[in-house]
Amino acid sequence: MNLGFWEKLNKPIFILAPMAGVTDTVFRQIIAKYGKPDVFYTEFVSCDGLCSPGRKILLDDLRFREIERPILAQFFGSKADNFYKSAQLATELKFDGIDINTGCPDKSVEKQGAGAALIRNPKLTKAIIKATCMGAGKLPVSVKTRLGYDRTDTEDWIKHLLEMQPAAIIIHARTRNEMSKVPAKWDEIAKAVEIRNKLGSQALIIGNGDVDSLEQGEKLANNFGADGVMIGRGIFGNPWLFNQGTQLSQVSLEERIKVLLEHAALFEKTYGANKHFAIMRKFFNSYVSGFPSAKSLRMNLMMTRNYEDVEQVVNNYLS
Repeated sequence: MNLGFWEKLNKPIFILAPMAGVTDTVFRQIIAKYGKPDVFYTEFVSCDGLCSPGRKILLDDLRFREIERPILAQFFGSKADNFYKSAQLATELKFDGIDINTGCPDKSVEKQGAGAALIRNPKLTKAIIKATCMGAGKLPVSVKTRLGYDRTDTEDWIKHLLEMQPAAIIIHARTRNEMSKVPAKWDEIAKAVEIRNKLGSQALIIGNGDVDSLEQGEKLANNFGADGVMIGRGIFGNPWLFNQGTQLSQVSLEERIKVLLEHAALFEKTYGANKHFAIMRKFFNSYVSGFPSAKSLRMNLMMTRNYEDVEQVVNNYLS
């Protein structure tokens, strides 16, 4: 089994979850500077797309800087051969590891037989893991998944995955059909750890679901035996989350605005006209909340079209 960089990390391991349209290289660089997790993931990228004429566009989603290491390229798809080729590409791009998405519930992804649809196709999933490991060379391969598709099936599903000896299995503690509508079932994470131990596997078991602070994550990891915790939505309200558990209320308004401006400037510098600046609007709530007149400042920021506009709105507010 190839654990790669994973075996060098202190436990519990904290990971920023890959989120489409959110965790691009700009966002990751900001998080890395102000509160770095132990591991970063790219947004998930289509293997089919990378093996098509659209590859050049998708390569934008695989950009990263040294400050983001260790970082994994996360791929989705349903063709083992394309996973093999994408893994080779990840090696060429000098990623630290590769992750296979078998948990995304998006209908357009599932129509391709990818994402969470793979939970219903263990044979194909095993073929994909095998092909990815072959293409990955020395890079460790992990799998992000759920407890099952339309029912909790932890024992059989996790056994299937462990047979392929991935470096780590990141488990969103809900089924595909449960989406995020029910509380995460961390007792099933404990069951996965027990299964791993019985099989004598070295694969890491990482829990995911309903974690919004480092303190809570440490308790869950300790209570349920997980090697680490992945945090997703909890980062939205607090870009400083991984900085020793810093709460947003502990960060001054001046600091929040400084980082907001830095984020906007880096986004424009990195992507220019390749990505619409409106993408930045989803981040403004993370910086601007919990103080007098925050609502009016947010509303004005939502109207901005570029960094210059953001700077003007902020200067008007401060004056």
